Amino acid sequence: MSSVGTIADQIISETKTILKKDITRDEKLFSICELLADEVDTFDWVGFYFTDPDGKKELVLGPFVGEPTDHTRIPFGRGICGQVAVSHKTFVSQNVHEEDNYIACSMDVQSEIVVPIMKNGEFVAQIDIDSNTRDSITGEQRKLLEEIALLLESEF
Repeated sequence: MSSVGTIADQIISETKTILKKDITRDEKLFSICELLADEVDTFDWVGFYFTDPDGKKELVLGPFVGEPTDHTRIPFGRGICGQVAVSHKTFVSQNVHEEDNYIACSMDVQSEIVVPIMKNGEFVAQIDIDSNTRDSITGEQRKLLEEIALLLESEF
C-alpha cells in the first residue's frame, strides 16, 4: 500500500460519494465494504455489526465482504467485537492467536481491527476487519477506519 495518504484520501472521498447516494443504508455499507476490501490488499474480510434492534446486548451481523461467517450474533463482551461493544474503543490485534477472547471465524485470520461507530455518544455499530496477514494493521489504516466510522454516524 504505497503512498498511503493518497489511497486513504481516495477512500475517504469515495466513502463520502457512496454516502450521498440515494440507496439504502445496507447498500451503502456493503459498497464501503467492497471499497475497503478492493483498495487495501490485507483486508480479507470487511463487515459491519449492529447493536440488536430489540435492545438485547448482542451484535447482529450486517453487510460484509469475504467468507461467510457463523458469527451472525455476538454477545456484548464476547470476543474482540463484543469487547469493543462494551469499551467503545478501537481494538487492534496484530496476532489474534495471542488474544484470550478471540472468536475464530477462520483459521486463516491473523490480524483484526474493530472500530466502534457512535451516534450522540451511544454505541450503534462497528466496523470489523480481518486480515490473513499477521502484523498488517497500520496506524494509517486505523486512522482511516476511525474517520470512516465518524462519517457513518449520520447513517444510524
